[in-house]
Amino acid sequence: MKNGKNQIEGVGMFESIKNLIYHILILILSAAIALSLPYTGKFIADNYLVYWSLIEREKIFLISVEIAVAVVLIMLFNYVVKSWNDRKFSQMALNDMGLVFVAHTESLRTRKRLKKFKEQQGIARDVLLMGSTGLTTFVSPEGDLHQVLQNCREAKIMLLNPYGEGACIRAKSIPDPDITPEHFREQIARSVDFLNTLKSLQKNIRLKLYEEMPLFKLAVLGDYIFMKHYHSGLNVRAMPESIFRHSPNQGCFFHPFYQFFLMKWRDPNIPEYDFDSNELVYRDNSGNEVKREELGG
Repeated sequence: MKNGKNQIEGVGMFESIKNLIYHILILILSAAIALSLPYTGKFIADNYLVYWSLIEREKIFLISVEIAVAVVLIMLFNYVVKSWNDRKFSQMALNDMGLVFVAHTESLRTRKRLKKFKEQQGIARDVLLMGSTGLTTFVSPEGDLHQVLQNCREAKIMLLNPYGEGACIRAKSIPDPDITPEHFREQIARSVDFLNTLKSLQKNIRLKLYEEMPLFKLAVLGDYIFMKHYHSGLNVRAMPESIFRHSPNQGCFFHPFYQFFLMKWRDPNIPEYDFDSNELVYRDNSGNEVKREELGG
């Protein structure tokens, strides 16, 4: 847990490199101002009476200066109050909501560090995953969970039914001519083949295929949940990834996301895929088989 937290904080440190440079520049500027104060003070002392004699009768100028100073003080006060409120909110998010980090994955180095962190969290542990096609998540060698599924203890995976309405609507909602329902079916088929290969190597892999539009992309790895939101019209890879850590606090968001996955997994209307027969197996709440359907039939 401690190592995981340190690694996530390391990602945040890298994301804040611009802020670090900014603070270094501020320190340099502050030092320069401090060193120049004796000369500045001497200059003001030598010239104060001369300048004051020129402006003391300029009422418009004095009023303008007073207004300018008042505006600057108001802006400074508002900034301090806003910074204080933001700090309180961030502490609340960290302590009460369990939010550890929000990763904007445009950076290649950030993606690599997150991938390494996920791989470490998934070793010899149960993995819960909900996504759309799974191709870029675990089939591609560059996918975050490619190695995770090969080294986990057990994996429960939920993907879109390639012939369902949800997959068709999701594909059409993305304004990319290369992404079509047929493209989705090909991606899901490749994901199923990859999982079937892992299962043939005695990996404990279970797969369910759901019909509705995807809402969240979830990965439960140990004490962490990695979440992305499927936004209509946007590729999920462009969305930020929120990371929640398990916490005993009742307001921790780890718990509702975890329960959301379990609720979907236990839904009797969502069938399990049989790798041997290429069939969808429906079970009741007690786990008893009710019926079978051929995938795409």
